[in-house]
Amino acid sequence: MIKLLLTSSGISNKSIGDILEQLLGKPISESNALFVPTGVYPFAGGPNYAWWPIAGKMKGALVDLGWKTMGLFELTALPSIQKDTWVSSFDDADALLVWGGDPLYLAYWFQQSGLTEVLTSLNKDLVYVGVSAGSMAVNAVFGEAFSNPRAGSGMPLTTENMVFDTAEGEIGRTFITGKGAGLTDFAVIPHFNNPGFPHACGLNAEKWAAKIPAAVYAIDEQTAIKVVAGQVEIISEGQ
Repeated sequence: MIKLLLTSSGISNKSIGDILEQLLGKPISESNALFVPTGVYPFAGGPNYAWWPIAGKMKGALVDLGWKTMGLFELTALPSIQKDTWVSSFDDADALLVWGGDPLYLAYWFQQSGLTEVLTSLNKDLVYVGVSAGSMAVNAVFGEAFSNPRAGSGMPLTTENMVFDTAEGEIGRTFITGKGAGLTDFAVIPHFNNPGFPHACGLNAEKWAAKIPAAVYAIDEQTAIKVVAGQVEIISEGQ
């Protein structure tokens, strides 16, 4: 059974860390993990962004938690590998850690690689930990506000222009609604009220949520959403 822990920025506080070990059923130090960096590649500097968590430059967020073993699980490589070979990577895995980036691109590679099909039919316990886009692309539907959408970044359902109000004035964005892996029936807006993401703050988040055809959770950096057997629980030291 897939158990979900969806976050904005990883294991950012003790409450979320405790829930992760509860889901694993054992300490992180006794657990095997696979790390997916795929979502960051469409950004300028994407290779650096993929390397930082692996190199421990983002301590405590996800990879650098003291896992027993850690493997790099690159979705863009999977279509060139015999499926039985890469699916066997899950035999000993306790957790799949999915980094952030572009949710459209990530959702596209979930589908193209065959990972969506495997996750929906996997006959073992696995904890899926999402960060930002990794928490969005796993939903049935999601929305993202792009300043400059990247061509070929997935499978858009709808595209429209939107204006968001910020402390520096109005900012224009292209809002795209996309299909995700379908492991939940709700959507997630990460980085709620983070000044670095002004379009996800306050009334802007409500405007964003109104465009998504599903229930929506807006979560800040200190909040996670736990989903087990369809039951949703909010774990938060924030909003």
